[in-house]
Amino acid sequence: MVEMGLHIAMLSAEYPPRWGGMGSTVYHLSAALVGLGHRITVITRKGGGDVPKQDGVSVREVNWLYAPMAFTRSYGKHALNDLKKLHENDPVDVVHLHCPMISWNEKQFADCRSKIAPIVSSLHGSWLGERDGLRIAASQKEAAVWLNPNDLAILLTAGHYANYERAALSGSNLCVANSNATKEDFIERYDPPDNWNCEVIHWGVDTDIFYPAKNRVDKSKPTLNLLSVGRLAARKGYGSLLRSFAEINSRKPETRLLIVGRGNLRKRLEKKAKKLGISEFVTIDSGMSFGKLAEEFRSADLVVYPSYYEGQGLIPLEAMASGTPVATVDHGPLPEMVDESVGTLFTMGDIDSMSSSILTLLTDQDELKSRGLKGRERVLSRFTFKINAERFSELYYSLLD
Repeated sequence: MVEMGLHIAMLSAEYPPRWGGMGSTVYHLSAALVGLGHRITVITRKGGGDVPKQDGVSVREVNWLYAPMAFTRSYGKHALNDLKKLHENDPVDVVHLHCPMISWNEKQFADCRSKIAPIVSSLHGSWLGERDGLRIAASQKEAAVWLNPNDLAILLTAGHYANYERAALSGSNLCVANSNATKEDFIERYDPPDNWNCEVIHWGVDTDIFYPAKNRVDKSKPTLNLLSVGRLAARKGYGSLLRSFAEINSRKPETRLLIVGRGNLRKRLEKKAKKLGISEFVTIDSGMSFGKLAEEFRSADLVVYPSYYEGQGLIPLEAMASGTPVATVDHGPLPEMVDESVGTLFTMGDIDSMSSSILTLLTDQDELKSRGLKGRERVLSRFTFKINAERFSELYYSLLD
């Protein structure tokens, strides 16, 4: 028996041109689900810019309050009202929420379940986890933890907004965590009900954009290039990376570091690099295109990801898809994707551990190449949007059955 395609309503506060990790996953997951015969309606925030068109995907934009953290409530309210209008004219089979950037209370969850359709809530991470990551960043003397408005809002209000995450656990028909670490995080923090239904599906990456170079440059070249990618925010660990790179560069003067990311820490990081005496070897780019970034992933010798907190973390997978090994923290969800066969792991916040791990790997070019190739193989076998779509499709039908 051939199953009919479903109408899935995706509620996500991020969607292109808002290309955060959540926006990227919703965009690619939607396309992959259309490939399986489903129709997707995305309800997202208004005002991001021109929304890219995809066959089989409709995008509806709603109002929201421009305020840190509070936008999750206002967007949630407007999204639910718009969802009801959509359902009246074009019935929805399943509602798929992307948490925690949408905040519904128990009444709103019950309203959606009873009047519209079953709810799948993707757990991209927790506000309490974000807060703990910022606290660790502060203890490690990362730049401007208390000056960024978004970070400050998380530090001050995460406890309040955690109540809406708790409502998602009890109010959804099914939760899907993006890593085993995220699932365990929610279990430990929120003590979900005994009948809580939660699966784990790691997000994939775009293996068409991120792919290995056809011919790797001869590594007898005079420079070794390190790449670090992610929002210029305290919890991403760039301060610790710069301190580690100072040690690496003193031991291997041919190393260079490129940091790619948007955010308000650029001047502070550049000032820190100058103070460490490594500014001529460090470049920070806040306006790089996707195409150029993909090239940098392919040409880097090693991608370094020193984050203090992630729900999953997509940058290591983008590096692996590009055939480039990864050095990242032995903490949270990162070891679920990266191990010593595709890169290297170091102790979170430990400058000496980071430096020694990176230096050890940089001394063996054959091993760098081998781990990069194995990383690409791992992504193709476990971390693609086609795999994501097939898993989610099975879960959608199970709810309707």
